[in-house]
Parts: sequence; structure tokens; C-alpha cells
Amino acid sequence: MKWMGLDYGDRNIGVAVSDAFGWTAQGVTVVERRRDGSEFERIAELVREHEIGEVVVGLPKNMNGTVGPRGEICIAFAEQLRQKLKLPVHLWDERLTTVAAERTLLEADISRKKRKRVVDKMAAALILQNFLDSKTKR
Repeated sequence: MKWMGLDYGDRNIGVAVSDAFGWTAQGVTVVERRRDGSEFERIAELVREHEIGEVVVGLPKNMNGTVGPRGEICIAFAEQLRQKLKLPVHLWDERLTTVAAERTLLEADISRKKRKRVVDKMAAALILQNFLDSKTKR
């Protein structure tokens, strides 16, 4: 079964998918958020295109483990996804994944302009990879 990882942000949603075995995550694209909610249709297209069985949404928690306003928004997004896609949607602690993605891109000496284009899908890949890794450790 293939998994999809989503990094839900203010402007964009980073998208990553797993391989068929659920071992590795690869960043695929970035979906722009719209006022009309059309991002759900684009995500549904990607789910069909990649034959996704389950979805993982990053949950931004505070450093002390509590869920703040941003986390509440992600929980609501995950619930909407669950209803629209009719698929299992999991929430995964995403603390510092965007920071880790930025750091990796900086260390690879990627220009600021290019970093801006790939950081969201890289963060989605980190969220999904961490989730997949946790499943194999059980």
C-alpha cells in the first residue's frame, strides 16, 4: 500500500508519496491553497494518480507537546480530508520538520529561490518518512 504525506501550511501544502512497500518517501509536488477549497480536488487527483491507501498529515505541536491554534487548523484539515477522500487520515507530530528541511537545503548550498520552491515538499517527505520509520520499528 502507498501512503501520502502532507505538510499543511499557510499558503501551500507539500505533498510526498511512499513507494509501494511503504519504505521510502519522496517529495512530489506543492499544492497551492485556495479560498474556494480547490486544493482538496487536487489532492484527490494525486491520491488517484498515485493509488494512495492512507494519508498522513503533519501536526505542528508546540515544543512542550501541546497543540496550539496552528495544530487545531491542521486537525480540522485532516478531518475534512477524511470526509472528502473516504480514506484513513493520520496525524503525525511534525515538530521541526520544516526547520530540518531548510537546514538540509542550506547545507546542500541550494539558492534561496530554489529552497522556497522545494521546502514544503521536502518537509512533507520528512513527515511521511518519520511516520513510515515508526511503523517498521514496531
